[in-house]
Amino acid sequence: MNERIFSLAALTVLELSPPQMVEVAARAGYSHVGLRLVPATPEEHHFPLVADATLCRQTLERLRDTGLKVLDVEILRLKAETRVDDFEAILAVGAEFGASELLVAGNDANEARMTDNFAALCDLADQYGLHPHLEFMPWTDARDLIQARRIVENAGRANGCVLVDAFHFNRSASRLEDLAKVPPARMRYAQLCDVAGPRPDSMEEILRQARNERRFPGDGDCDLQGLLSVLPATIPLSLEIPTRQLLEQGVSAQQRADMALAKARALLALG
Repeated sequence: MNERIFSLAALTVLELSPPQMVEVAARAGYSHVGLRLVPATPEEHHFPLVADATLCRQTLERLRDTGLKVLDVEILRLKAETRVDDFEAILAVGAEFGASELLVAGNDANEARMTDNFAALCDLADQYGLHPHLEFMPWTDARDLIQARRIVENAGRANGCVLVDAFHFNRSASRLEDLAKVPPARMRYAQLCDVAGPRPDSMEEILRQARNERRFPGDGDCDLQGLLSVLPATIPLSLEIPTRQLLEQGVSAQQRADMALAKARALLALG
């Protein structure tokens, strides 16, 4: 049986430059990393891999030196004004890093247009060996698993996938019985974390928790064993666990990456 792939997601250690992130992941024992080529928000501190050739070269050198691979690149947003061809430079950099998966968010209230743009993105990404994954998030226009699957299926592209993030699965009230109906080929990786407490009534609070206050696997209230039992058995797991409180307490990126991997492995050992 092949060993499970664990990837360190950028959001877990967002303060690190990509070369530093690769080094931290290697020391912790990850086999892969995820690279954030496009910032999620205008306020986010960002390392411009696409525009900075020196940074790109340094990251490639660290990957080569450590033997780590890139699982996914992020984050492209499908908006009303999106021109898919504008993403080509980003896809080219993702392919240069050897990524196979591409994280996509849906930010267009017109679902038909979003579906068309997702299909066009799949066509473009296919030229670079990338599989676009539409990640459902309750504050976006791809709110839950059912809607994300509908968009991906209606797009009708073989490389189109759905990205399941344990946080968003919980906070969008998505259901395991619906997840069981998603073809395994539509899920090439998943994001693992945990979350504490009941689902907030405020979408602003859900968003705050998502970006700042997740828990390591097994330290919260998500039915992660149930989720893992329905996901494909050997699906690669990206550990995306922003923990602002630990960061503010001085817990280093290395320590947080170590804890995330140790907790994930312990959770899987219980399954």
